Amino acid sequence: MKILITGAGGFIGKNLISALHARGYDEILFFDADTPMEFLDHYCADCKFVYHLAGVNRPKQQEEFMQGNFGFTDSLLRLLIKHKNRCPVMFASSTQAALPNLYGRSKKAGEELLDQYARETNAKVYVFRFPNVFGKWSQPNYNSAIATFCYNISHDLPIVVNDESVVLNLAYIDDVAESLCDLLDNKVTMEGSYCAVPVVHTAKLGDIANRIRSFRSIRENNTLPDLSDPLTRKLYATYLSFLPVMEFSYPLDMHEDARGCFTEFLRSSYAGQVSVNVSKPGVVKGNHWHHTKAEKFLVVSGSGVIKFRRTDMDDVMEYPVSGKKLVVVDIPVGYTHSIENTGKTDMVTLMWSSECFDPAHPDTIAAEVERT
Repeated sequence: MKILITGAGGFIGKNLISALHARGYDEILFFDADTPMEFLDHYCADCKFVYHLAGVNRPKQQEEFMQGNFGFTDSLLRLLIKHKNRCPVMFASSTQAALPNLYGRSKKAGEELLDQYARETNAKVYVFRFPNVFGKWSQPNYNSAIATFCYNISHDLPIVVNDESVVLNLAYIDDVAESLCDLLDNKVTMEGSYCAVPVVHTAKLGDIANRIRSFRSIRENNTLPDLSDPLTRKLYATYLSFLPVMEFSYPLDMHEDARGCFTEFLRSSYAGQVSVNVSKPGVVKGNHWHHTKAEKFLVVSGSGVIKFRRTDMDDVMEYPVSGKKLVVVDIPVGYTHSIENTGKTDMVTLMWSSECFDPAHPDTIAAEVERT
């Protein structure tokens, strides 16, 4: 199935192409600003579906709004008519089409042209009035405040928020791309006369800026934001896509001594703390217990034994552990416990705690597992 995409090199176009490839659509006809018009003539003769994403939103001259958003749409439809091709056409409009600015008027004119074309040819037309779209491969300092915020903050540059109270309606690029792909299966969400992305987020500009600012501090304090919130999760993914390519990695604060080392990896206010513990051969760590703090240990390399004793009893229980067979060992409250490296190489253990370590309230009481 040959699919024509105008504006294929743009933000939405690149993500749509990736989503189409993931669904097995490989015959994609690319048309962009640098593509000769005679190519479009050939494409309009062969295509079975058109995603019309090409448009102008930051022109050098104001008259380019109508040329790019109305004039090119007219040329595209005339070529489809020339070749008697009545394949479905999707048109990328904007919520700005409801406003009396030049960009909105040009998009509205394109919508009206598509409506007339549908009535005259009986071709299926899908008109999307997109809200603010954000996500990977967007262009900073162009048409997305979120892209600008993510780029500047990830590159340690200042951002400007003119009015923190401005409310934005936001669509994540992956949700947009999936909605567009669904059209090929005749699946569409309607809002009145227009097609719509099913998932739209609403937030104030100041709140968005603050969330993105907080992402930079993750590397300083290892604290993750609440990623159970869908918008925060998508903003964080977008932020990571703007990291400088030479700064993907960052060091952690390792606490080392003769026994090995202990390194905190991640922490969160709602999911606790994850750390990496390395023990040298023969080393025993622990011999303490907790009132409320629950833990899970997972030995991923080396071998050892985890021992338990309920603090009000004498019996000692042992759990052998090894990186050759991954098992999680729960550390219940009220049990003093220890972990010993019984092998000949370093033992590496992933440790999860239900509470982040607080030196003022450590909830760690020393007590030997094996009484003498």
